[in-house]
Amino acid sequence: MAPNDSAETIGEATGTVVGRRKAARYIVPVAVAGVAAATIGLVPALANAGDPDLPKISAQELIEKIAASDEEQLSGTFKISTDLGLPLDGLAGSFLPGADGEGKDGGAAAPQDKLMELTSGTHTLRVAVDGPEKQRLSILGNASEYSVVHNKGEVWAYDSESDEVYHAEAPEGAGASGAVKEAPKAPKGVPATPKDFAEQALAAVGDTTSVTVDGTAQVAGRDAYQLLIKPKQEGSTVGSIRIAVDAENGVPLKFTLAAAAGGKAVVDAGFTKVDFAKPAASSFDFTPPKGAKVTEADELETGKDEHGKAQKALPEQFSGQIPGLEGLESAEGVNVIGKGWTSIAAIEIPGGKGLPTAGSGDVPAEAQGFLDALGDKVTGKFGSGTVFKTRLVNALLTDDGKVYVGAVTKDALVRAADGAK
Repeated sequence: MAPNDSAETIGEATGTVVGRRKAARYIVPVAVAGVAAATIGLVPALANAGDPDLPKISAQELIEKIAASDEEQLSGTFKISTDLGLPLDGLAGSFLPGADGEGKDGGAAAPQDKLMELTSGTHTLRVAVDGPEKQRLSILGNASEYSVVHNKGEVWAYDSESDEVYHAEAPEGAGASGAVKEAPKAPKGVPATPKDFAEQALAAVGDTTSVTVDGTAQVAGRDAYQLLIKPKQEGSTVGSIRIAVDAENGVPLKFTLAAAAGGKAVVDAGFTKVDFAKPAASSFDFTPPKGAKVTEADELETGKDEHGKAQKALPEQFSGQIPGLEGLESAEGVNVIGKGWTSIAAIEIPGGKGLPTAGSGDVPAEAQGFLDALGDKVTGKFGSGTVFKTRLVNALLTDDGKVYVGAVTKDALVRAADGAK
């Protein structure tokens, strides 16, 4: 993959949607179409020896190609590898009210539970899509399989390991056309396919971002252009994002997120096989196996709020957008500092207490040593606290019970805490 002659191109998302596309937004999301008119320059792709020799294309033209893609059918296999280097998985999300899922009893087959497993380790998945009314996603285990099937008016999920089934009614049609609305997706912040990851990355394109076309490649036997996205701001833990885009139809085939610190990719999601022919109708058939436990979605409750009403299985304030935390702005007790790749969420912990300190008597000495080993002690104008580090998301928990979290360095968190004083 050869680099471009010009390595810096500024992107500025305008939010303009290019044209009216078909309803199949499961392949090309509206968010991607929104950045199609981004003014990100006209840097051509240059093919390296051994890579496909494709016509030159600019970054703006390639994003427009993604947005214009209207593929309605595909099937294939892809792998997702996630290496966050987490000492505590989901640390950042656990600071959000209700994000720990306390009281949740969705059963082993509930999508909001099972699909969270994609946030760590390596997984092989199969996907089949036939228009906006038929989709199937399966996670393949060593001796088990978990599948989510949407077929017109129904959504089924089945976990073969536990022999449990989850069932929900798809949203009913609306408007004069009577078309069925989009099927329920994976939980917010849990992207599954390369397209999902690309949607989040492209939504972050703005004046803090460099966007170029960096050569070509072959993915799953398909010729592809490489779209390279890099933060222009200092202090981000994101090094780069590379999206392989099918040269023929504009579908994202592979997504790779590299950390600024280097090393193995933080997220690597790409097709190993893909076919854009119409999948067999039987791909979307599902009947609960005899004897399997079936849980209806409308039976699930995850505890009660302060007014005694049932809470939803996943808090709406959780955001997995890369890299911003702007989705947290509406959450109670949350304030977003900065913008773009260096956004930091400042969160007030109920009760205003930080980690137990040595000599406080709140925890045994052995447990205190374990807590101290998980993070780095820091001080500043804000006082003192502990920074918990991963390869992508870092969090500062102050001793007076405040949390600062983002895809930023330790120093950036300390500066944010100092500035909030």
